[in-house]
Amino acid sequence: MFKLEGIMPPMVTPFKESEELDEEALRREVGHLLDAGVHGLTVCGSTGEGYGMTSEEIGLTTAIVKEEVKGRVPVITGIIADSAWVALRHGRAAKEAGADALMVTPVHYVFQPTEEGTLDYFKRIGEALGLPIVVYNVIPWANISAELAVKLTGIKQIQGIKQSGGDIHGLADMIRAVGNRIPVMTAIDDMLFPSFLIGAKGAIAAICTIAPQLCVELWEAARRGDVKTGVEIHHRLLPVWRAVGKGDMPARAKEALSQLGRPAGIARSPLVPVDERARMEIRKALLEAGLLGR
Repeated sequence: MFKLEGIMPPMVTPFKESEELDEEALRREVGHLLDAGVHGLTVCGSTGEGYGMTSEEIGLTTAIVKEEVKGRVPVITGIIADSAWVALRHGRAAKEAGADALMVTPVHYVFQPTEEGTLDYFKRIGEALGLPIVVYNVIPWANISAELAVKLTGIKQIQGIKQSGGDIHGLADMIRAVGNRIPVMTAIDDMLFPSFLIGAKGAIAAICTIAPQLCVELWEAARRGDVKTGVEIHHRLLPVWRAVGKGDMPARAKEALSQLGRPAGIARSPLVPVDERARMEIRKALLEAGLLGR
């Protein structure tokens, strides 16, 4: 049974200088995250640059991660598309590669679908592929409201929501509306601890990719009601997200991993390697969090 709970980092997708997939680096990163005690892995999401990957690449990335995981934790594959036709191509590739679930955004390019269109979109994907779906609520101009989420829970394949967008008020509304039906995961990177305290069932957030062990410790502190430890970890993580969580986040995340001895190559164009000022900002944050040696 697929279980959506705990710390499930959205992995970066390592690319070589040629922008081709770096399979060796991907395998190393899986090992590092598993060693940190994470409860699942997410691939080809926003942090993983899934928005710019082909169906074949999505399938290959999923297959590699599944092979390395060896059934120890679930693997969720991100589907970021602008039509059911494309989403189904991506989803079939992920399913054939062994994905345990799909994390699907609403469509978001220029035109905003009606509520009926959004329901039909998720229903088509669910019925065609038969995999659990985590609704990835991240698109500001195609937001899934709490009221629409209630209707989405009528689709049997919808088994969770990843609430993003940096708004803990929206997370609170979502948990109140559907948290008794399906798990709601937080992606509010600078508010993980309060997210857990108000009922989020875990996190699929980029900060978990950069500092997986700290995030696992934070989750465990929340579960046992250890507010003191939770607040301490929160304050360690906060500067890291302030340094990484900007418009070129995938590139900044890869820079952070490089500084941590976990090189993941470059981000695909139009993202470019960060400049020296950003590198120093990230280094300072990692030092402050105690993630780098002095």
